Amino acid sequence: MASTRALLWQDRRFVVLLSARTISMLAMSFAPVALAFGILDLPGATATTLSVVLAAESIALVLFTLVGGVIADRYPRDRVLQVAEWANTVLHMVLGLMLMTGHAPVLGLMSVAFLAGMFGALVWPALTGIVPQVVPTASLQDGNALIGLAGNAARVAGLVTGGIVVVAIGGGWALIAAGLAFAVAGVFLSRLGLEPVIADGAGPSALAELRAGWDEFRSRTWLWVCVLQFSAFVMVWQAAHLVLGPVVAKEALGGAGAWSVILTVESFGLILGGVLAMRWRPTFPVRAVVALSFLGAPPYLLLGLHAPLAAIAVASFGLGMAFELLGILWQTTMMREIPKESLSRVSSYDALGSLALGPLGIIAAGPAADAFGAHHVLVVCAAVMVVTSAASLSVPGIRNLRARPSIEAAPHAALTTIPAQTRQYATKEDHVSEPFGSGRAMNRNPASDSPTCVSSTDWSTVRMDTWLSPLSTR
Repeated sequence: MASTRALLWQDRRFVVLLSARTISMLAMSFAPVALAFGILDLPGATATTLSVVLAAESIALVLFTLVGGVIADRYPRDRVLQVAEWANTVLHMVLGLMLMTGHAPVLGLMSVAFLAGMFGALVWPALTGIVPQVVPTASLQDGNALIGLAGNAARVAGLVTGGIVVVAIGGGWALIAAGLAFAVAGVFLSRLGLEPVIADGAGPSALAELRAGWDEFRSRTWLWVCVLQFSAFVMVWQAAHLVLGPVVAKEALGGAGAWSVILTVESFGLILGGVLAMRWRPTFPVRAVVALSFLGAPPYLLLGLHAPLAAIAVASFGLGMAFELLGILWQTTMMREIPKESLSRVSSYDALGSLALGPLGIIAAGPAADAFGAHHVLVVCAAVMVVTSAASLSVPGIRNLRARPSIEAAPHAALTTIPAQTRQYATKEDHVSEPFGSGRAMNRNPASDSPTCVSSTDWSTVRMDTWLSPLSTR
């Protein structure tokens, strides 16, 4: 395995992509404390105020995710990501100026958040699709782990620095600094120079592309079952992490400093998860993904039970480790199982399904906290996480999907442009789709001559990058 990692470090395009993503994660890590406590500190602001602002962004993510998938499959993915970085530059600076000047009407904050969600919808499909264009198939898990590891190290640095800046001089300055870092990430992406997966003018209509992506998505039961699980999981997780957690931190744990400690410790867990992902190759990766999702509940259960900060921080460390591991396993499984030319569209259906109920959770979190108390609602959120994880793990195909055997690394070369009319498998036996809900898909294992039958049943989790939106995440 060491040799494949060494080859990755020698590849200029991988290093450029890694650098851009790391700087972008550094920028995003300034936002959660600055945004949450910047809003909560506004005159007259309540948990409901924070809910409606974050919900505006979450709704935009849901509305534009499928569009983002089509765009990321039709145009050079590095350019799509670059547009998102430039947009983040402008939006973070505008938001920072609003908080600094005190002129931050709720409608204005919601408008900026909605735009952030619209451009954020481009990120996950493009990022999922761009990695296989840069990284050889045999090195996908190592490549995903290295990108995650570097990003999480940047996240720790950003959370610590951002927390200090917020406490010392206010969230506005932290958001402006984040905007500058997004601009640097955009410069790095401009050096990548990838070709579009579909040749200009060769693709069918956007609607036909969406239908093709849907066919790929629905033919894999393990995929849509996990997405159904995380639709409910993400709904309560976003409510707990984006609204209820900061509210409890402000009311009972000391405010922004305590929440920064929790997020920072969680980030150290993410780093450990990235290290483990470079060594652990589970035979049943989707089973591992769902099993790891159980560790999402303890931090929010402890918050709801008035546990001390130290206990919540320890549980958050476990959450970070689990989420990073499951995210890398999920991404790698997606990249190996889904054809590259449709990967961004399938990823957009993954993100859409997983995020669809997110706005509901965020909108309901504030009023529920005001009516029943944030602590009680957090306990309910933790219970939903456990129940949905157990239900998903009960599906045989989730437990039985085997990882594809490793294959020899291919040369580091850009993905060949594929005309739409030739975007198919080498033989029709390579993949036989059955109707949605049939519970079976046939995948030809490239290492053998016989097809492998996958019984009913690639964050999914959707990773934290997907669940948390650009302004409110890390």
